[in-house]
Amino acid sequence: MLLTVACTPCFYDMTKVAQKINNSPTLRWTVLGLVSVTMMMGYIVAKQMSPLQHFLESDLGWTSSEFGVLAGSRGFFNVFLLMLFVGGIILDKTGVRFAGVLSCVLMLGGTAIDYYAIAFMDPSQVLDINLQWIAYTDPSIKLQVLVAALGFATFGVGYELCGITVSKVVVKWFTGKEMALAMGIQVALARLGTGLALAGAPVLAVKISLSTPILIGLFSVGVGLIIYLIYCSIDRKNESLLHKATTDDDEKFHFKDMGATMKNPGFWLITLLCLLYYSALYPFLDFATKLMISKYGVEPSFAGLISSILPFTSIILTPLFGGMYDKIGKGASIMIIGTIMLTLVLAVFALPLNSSILAVGLMFILGIAFSLLPSVLWPAVPKIVPMKQLGTAYSIIYYIQNIGLMLIPIVIGGVLERNTVGDNVDYTQAMWIFTGIGVAAIIVSVMILLIDRRNNYGLQKANITKEKP
Repeated sequence: MLLTVACTPCFYDMTKVAQKINNSPTLRWTVLGLVSVTMMMGYIVAKQMSPLQHFLESDLGWTSSEFGVLAGSRGFFNVFLLMLFVGGIILDKTGVRFAGVLSCVLMLGGTAIDYYAIAFMDPSQVLDINLQWIAYTDPSIKLQVLVAALGFATFGVGYELCGITVSKVVVKWFTGKEMALAMGIQVALARLGTGLALAGAPVLAVKISLSTPILIGLFSVGVGLIIYLIYCSIDRKNESLLHKATTDDDEKFHFKDMGATMKNPGFWLITLLCLLYYSALYPFLDFATKLMISKYGVEPSFAGLISSILPFTSIILTPLFGGMYDKIGKGASIMIIGTIMLTLVLAVFALPLNSSILAVGLMFILGIAFSLLPSVLWPAVPKIVPMKQLGTAYSIIYYIQNIGLMLIPIVIGGVLERNTVGDNVDYTQAMWIFTGIGVAAIIVSVMILLIDRRNNYGLQKANITKEKP
């Protein structure tokens, strides 16, 4: 007892020192850089198969439907085995360090399976199997495709867990500060990973081999694991000083608290908007490289560069829009603008206009839309959901998003298969499907604005708060 009393002033002094460390701009931006680069490495793998569709079909004899299975497989385990729910609970129960390392290990293992399938398996081995339960209607499928899909599905569990973990890390370190800017920078680096994959994968496939981009992706997620371990060391030291593990029970996860989140209409509207927005955007990006080749007559080695305009544009604009949201707010209004721009661009892609210059211009505009909505969507979640439920909330959002990311590529692959005559592919029907999803996203974003006015979530308010003296 005497020892406890004697050390009490020392404890308070150490807590004050720890709080200063925790609030240090240098430290929190360093943390942001570490976890953002980790996420960027995952994004390199997530999109490296998209620009390889042409080569998978020409070199390995894959069909558009088979490529659709691979593109959609990233969400198989997350959707059918509820792995995102499990991951969200693991995150809230064990913390960002364990969950983040686990996510990196899963990404590494899944990418290794992908590399084995593409580099070493015989594409002539075919299985007769019924996969109509995932909207795949062909009576047979290549064994190589199934193994690659298994790898991508394993990667997808780690990839999505990494996404919700990094989001919680940013909220943990930037609440009351430059949170939207921080999330914007994190998203920008993720887009850099996407851009590098889209632009670099076709070049590597032509110059070296089809499996080379996947090998580089395997190396990338390995580096990401090492970088995240460095963050864990920083976070562990900072948390031990703050004594959060033993003194802050209000921040601990409890299953009983999930009810409030599940009953929150704002949370479900944000979730639905996320589903619609990303179901229109990411599957479009999966097929965009082949679109540029088939509809606009672009050379295969150059088509990936046009697709990469979208992520590279967002690298600059997402942090810019995030910084604006931190200072002036208007998050719900920005969501409406972003969904309108997305829908208009997709509609123009559906029209019988075959100018490659127009395609480049549309991708620039789509890059702006690609920046606007994410810069406000993810920072909006902590305004609706308490910190202790944030991992679970993000996991629910990602889970429902994965349903769209799994099914839409398979559906679009089947639509394109039915609209293919020889080497000519008609993208009109597919693009109108994407446009219809965009219209639904506009409606939901308007509903978010209305419910924010009624429930006062603060989506229209700035994120930066003045610190108390």
